[in-house]
Amino acid sequence: MKTDDALHEELLGAWEETYKKGQLTLWIFLSLKEGPKYVSGLQESIERFSNGTIHAEEQSLYRTLRKYYHLKMVDYSTGKGHKGPDRKYYHLTPLGKSLLQSFVERNILLFFDEPLETLLRN
Repeated sequence: MKTDDALHEELLGAWEETYKKGQLTLWIFLSLKEGPKYVSGLQESIERFSNGTIHAEEQSLYRTLRKYYHLKMVDYSTGKGHKGPDRKYYHLTPLGKSLLQSFVERNILLFFDEPLETLLRN
């Protein structure tokens, strides 16, 4: 039988993994709000913003960006790579920016309102 500490860590890890998968779009959009990025730049930005708690796989990012490109939420321009071929620099479209703003207003900013902020801090 697992100790309470081991069970706690197992359950917390499972919850965090589910949470992180569901938040990939938010982290991508926040990173692109900062400015255009190629995929490895997105990975670095997401890790920096999340204090190293979110690690996005390159293939997951490409798959997600392709989906949002087809939905006209993300677009790209090509630019010179450091040593190789041109890179795709992704950016938010006006629709993507609008959706991010609406999402933040409806789902993120509520964490900064009383009494929820007090509840979270105590």
